[in-house]
Amino acid sequence: MAGSRLVSTEAVVPAAALTIRPMVADDLDAVLEMERAIYPQPWSLPIFVDELRQPGRVYAVALVDGALVGYGGVMLVVDDAHVTTLAVDPAARRHRIGTRLMLHLVERVLDMGARHLTLEVRMSNRGAQRLYSRFGMAPVGVRKAYYVDEDALIMWATDIDGDEYVERLDGIRRHLEEPER
Repeated sequence: MAGSRLVSTEAVVPAAALTIRPMVADDLDAVLEMERAIYPQPWSLPIFVDELRQPGRVYAVALVDGALVGYGGVMLVVDDAHVTTLAVDPAARRHRIGTRLMLHLVERVLDMGARHLTLEVRMSNRGAQRLYSRFGMAPVGVRKAYYVDEDALIMWATDIDGDEYVERLDGIRRHLEEPER
């Protein structure tokens, strides 16, 4: 596949250069490279190919100058949106890429009729938990051994189709417009 490439580990990510677009099959080589670099139990090519074909799924990639710096996905089941994956290249973190990807995914599922948002996150991944909290997600339980080697924290945000959540997303957008510190 000749699509996007993985960003180098020397990445500097100017926010203005970031592009988020739908994930396509040509992105999968770079996605799989990042997947293997980040996760102890990475998804396989057939899983991603199958996810891209399924109805009710939204997958996106974040690119800087054509190089993959992140990706994410969400599936909609009735009116519940379940974030299936969200990853940012470790060399490109702390540049609001995860926030921009999450915002993109949430906006897409809202357009599809989502009312609630959920996911599982590693108990040890405090940074991701803080990101999800900014999107109104709160812990509701634990899935034992979800990641084989670790439990998962279950997080939910309800009524994401309401006025309060629109205000929350507007606040996130305003924050993203501020210069990085």
